[in-house]
Amino acid sequence: MSASAGTGVFVLSWMSIPICCLFNSLIANSAQAFIFAGCSTVIILAISRVMFKNKAPADPLFYVYAVYAFFSVVNLIIGLEQDNIIDGFVTFYLRQADPHINTSHGHMISYWDGCVHYLMYLLMIAAITWGDSYRAIGLYWVGSFLMRAIVYILGNTVGKHGTEVNYFFLLHMLYISVSVWACFRIFSQPSTQEVKLTEAEGKSLLHRPLDLLFIIYLIPAFAFCVFRGLVVLDCSSKWCQEYTQQYEPYLKDPSAYPKAQMLVGMLYSGPYYIITLYGLIVPGCEWMPDLTLVHSGALAQAQFTHIGASLHTRTPFSYRVPAGGQPVFLLVNILYALMPQALCYRCRTRPSFFLRPTADKKNK
Repeated sequence: MSASAGTGVFVLSWMSIPICCLFNSLIANSAQAFIFAGCSTVIILAISRVMFKNKAPADPLFYVYAVYAFFSVVNLIIGLEQDNIIDGFVTFYLRQADPHINTSHGHMISYWDGCVHYLMYLLMIAAITWGDSYRAIGLYWVGSFLMRAIVYILGNTVGKHGTEVNYFFLLHMLYISVSVWACFRIFSQPSTQEVKLTEAEGKSLLHRPLDLLFIIYLIPAFAFCVFRGLVVLDCSSKWCQEYTQQYEPYLKDPSAYPKAQMLVGMLYSGPYYIITLYGLIVPGCEWMPDLTLVHSGALAQAQFTHIGASLHTRTPFSYRVPAGGQPVFLLVNILYALMPQALCYRCRTRPSFFLRPTADKKNK
């Protein structure tokens, strides 16, 4: 199939720059801004149908990711304007939009969506265009999206901005609904991994030093995510209080986004570490490669947002990481973000330990 459809999406996404500048000068109130956001989606879909009428794939996710790529560039513009790097593109929107966008958490989400999600959308669009599988990239995006969506909903519900919900929250819920449907579409795609048995299939854990290293990592990782969950639940332990004061005062930020993120980590990452521990010990757990993909995407998004928001100037000074605690804070949180990526890479590149023999599947 021709690559022109994918190229067209790339060009269309960068049309958001002049469009944002144009509408920033025309919008006069929040209702018009809401209408603009909705109309933009419809217009992009219509343009996509016209541009790619005879050459676009039949996969409906092609159009979904085309729209998402457009708004990813918009989010990048939002982040750059909030940092005063550019000006005059989304000025009115920043004054009238969902309050979440002006928090340090929302600010880091703008950069994540404008860079990492945008790259994933382009890669998935390219795969769809060429008829290749995009399940692996899709699962990574699923994890990132789910973490973002859950924290966004919980933070807006229980945080200090809960009473300031406006039209844009409803529009965001539409985005979440469409994205959930996209998640199910991705999960339903067949895996393209081949079953290749190797000698590692029968080796004990002692003969797999890399897996042993990951198991050693999983134990403190489980303890760390539970510990931070207890911190945001106002645990009275001296350790919790000292950790909050010296290393992560942002966990007490009244916006409630860090609190929601830590609770999600405790309730979902905690069980994940236990399940993964089992999967690294017992052979034949075919779900391991997919599960690590979803979790690594979620942790990458969560840690990027948490680290950035903890240090950003939009966070009140009293909730930022103290200068003396920054080295420890960065070391622990960066390792906590990178290790799931390394585990995911191991499971995807050498999956033979997790896959059952083809003969065993046929016998079933």
